[in-house]
Amino acid sequence: MDFLRRGVEPIRATQIRSVLAQTISLGMILASALIIWKGLMVVTGSESPLVVVLSESMEPGFKRGDILFLHMNKDPVRAGEIVVFNVDGRPIPIVHRVIEVHERHDTAGFDILTKGDNNLHDDRMLYAHGQLWIQQQHIMGRAIGYLPYAGWLTIAMTEKPVLKYVLIAALGLLVVASKE
Repeated sequence: MDFLRRGVEPIRATQIRSVLAQTISLGMILASALIIWKGLMVVTGSESPLVVVLSESMEPGFKRGDILFLHMNKDPVRAGEIVVFNVDGRPIPIVHRVIEVHERHDTAGFDILTKGDNNLHDDRMLYAHGQLWIQQQHIMGRAIGYLPYAGWLTIAMTEKPVLKYVLIAALGLLVVASKE
């Protein structure tokens, strides 16, 4: 009986170490992703350095599923630039082109009007009720590059939430099932 107990205890300790190692590995992966994201935020000066184009409003330049790389600097926004902006009351940012910029003389700011390249009309109907322009504080970043179609996984997970849980479960099983 003593022999059996001495044989089981090392196995149990090995299993605990294995679970701890897998948990630490998963934590390191998550921490690395967070560090990379925060680093991109600092380097680009944008609260969201990457965004996925969710609609066809910017075709043919950008297609649904393209990932845009954003940068934000202190230079004034100019007509023709593609910006990503938030509208009060809307949870999802919008990717559109600046078509007009007006300097406000009462303050040091600018009034900006945007439009999707594939849209017939400007974005005033998308802005908050009664708002005719967006200001600098609404802009999250300026598009400086893109990766075609790389955002389709994000779109699929948004449109089919069960896919998100399947992917998370699969990644969890992969970490648990992996050997040292």
